[in-house]
Amino acid sequence: MARLLNVSALSADHLTRPLVCHASPFQAAGLERVTKRRLLLACLLLSGVIYFLRGRKGAVLNTPALTPLPESEEGALSSEDERDEDSPVLLNMTSWSAPVVWGDSAVSEWRRREFSNTAFRVGLAVFVVGRYSQYLPHFIASAEHYFMRGDAVIYYILTDNLRNVPTLQLGSGRRMRALQVTEMPQWDRLSRVRMSLLASAIKEQIQREVEYVFCMDVDQEFVNPVGTEILGELVATLHPEYYGMPLYTYPYEKAEVSLAFVEEGEGDFYYTSELYGGLCSEVYALTRACSQFILQDSEASFHALQYEESYLNRYLINRRPTCVLSPEYSWWDSPRSPEVPVQRIVSLGRECASLEPQKRAARRC
Repeated sequence: MARLLNVSALSADHLTRPLVCHASPFQAAGLERVTKRRLLLACLLLSGVIYFLRGRKGAVLNTPALTPLPESEEGALSSEDERDEDSPVLLNMTSWSAPVVWGDSAVSEWRRREFSNTAFRVGLAVFVVGRYSQYLPHFIASAEHYFMRGDAVIYYILTDNLRNVPTLQLGSGRRMRALQVTEMPQWDRLSRVRMSLLASAIKEQIQREVEYVFCMDVDQEFVNPVGTEILGELVATLHPEYYGMPLYTYPYEKAEVSLAFVEEGEGDFYYTSELYGGLCSEVYALTRACSQFILQDSEASFHALQYEESYLNRYLINRRPTCVLSPEYSWWDSPRSPEVPVQRIVSLGRECASLEPQKRAARRC
């Protein structure tokens, strides 16, 4: 009791003194027990932490790693990417807002519907002179099968020999007109006067019978449908070997003395002479202008490198077409020809020209 009283009788000064490191034997024993208890708890706590960490480590190590795709799947993915990169870019509109026609596009389907309730007649003009008469039966047969099926068509055969024009069976509403032209045995001679002859034929007869006229080389064949999607005021066709190529590669006429001359950096596309057309009035203006260019160059003893195709391209730079046909409508097998969704018109003549001599003989070019 005295001991308790002694404790209670401690002054406030004693209560506020800090603990000293040198304790009494009784205090040391108590501290030793407390320290052991704390050490035991610390060991238990440390063991728990180690156990927890080991579990986390095991969980991390057992997490499956991301496995790469099998080789076949990787190859399929990369080849698909390559196909997307290598596939041709389909131009759908020119910088002056003229449509670029691909036959199976939604725009072409809409154009065909627009003409389905419209009455119109189409002329298809070809030159059949000299040995080119051999191509005519196949050309007409393929056109009957694929060109403007169900529509009114007149075939205008401009020939130097009416006897070489066979009588062919045509579909309902389709006719053939053979028009005599002066005999021209040499092809280069024909290239100098063809535009003039076309202009005369349009003025004197064709414009009286049809609204639209298209001019083609007879050594071609239709291999898929060609319909009213190609109709327009002034229609030109992209040359397949220069589709998607830079402007500087186009074989425009570079001789400044020629009326077909195209300055560097001038032009939009390079068009083929295999197929062009439109309203009779527009095609007449084109053929008349080109024939005058050719005549003036001929009087100066000059003719453009690409013959009438050079003059055609010169004219179409000044008077841009209102409708541009994609290479589907003028295609031939050549290392420079692009892959197209559908081949619609194939040039047999230019395909032969792109072959080696032995292959030409095998193809009877």
